Amino acid sequence: MPKPTIALHRPRRPTVLAVVLAASLAAPAAALAEPAKPWATINVCDTSARPDTIGLRALMPGNGTATDEMFMRFQVQYFSPADGAWHSLTSGGDSGFVDVGSGRQKTREAGRSFVFAPLAKRTGVQLRGLVSFEWRRGGVAIQKTRRLTTPKHVSSAGADPLGFSAAICVLV
Repeated sequence: MPKPTIALHRPRRPTVLAVVLAASLAAPAAALAEPAKPWATINVCDTSARPDTIGLRALMPGNGTATDEMFMRFQVQYFSPADGAWHSLTSGGDSGFVDVGSGRQKTREAGRSFVFAPLAKRTGVQLRGLVSFEWRRGGVAIQKTRRLTTPKHVSSAGADPLGFSAAICVLV
């Protein structure tokens, strides 16, 4: 009669794939979140507390490099019913580029308000914002993008009323 064989089972070593999978599952949910994207919004639009004013607010993500600087440029545009197009204001509606901090920041928000002289017979001037974003290294732009103002952005800093966010402002 043949002798029964005894199979010895050695514990298996985890494969590289299993180790990577386990590490990725253990990562915090915040690390798995989608990175921030630049946005721009109107957060003040001709209110009783701030008449004849449009406030623009924007967010840009850092690139993780401490020696890089982030810049934003806030511009106001108006809609011309005569030609059905948007135009940049030629005076009083451009902040120029504003240094908003180091690229090391995860995100950075900034804003600018523009006050317009009251018009005697205003018929609903439509305004919007255009924000240009630049990441600079040694004073040279290494990345650029622009965003028009859009609604539904969460930022209470400077908003009137609190939490206000819009794409277009109508001065009346």
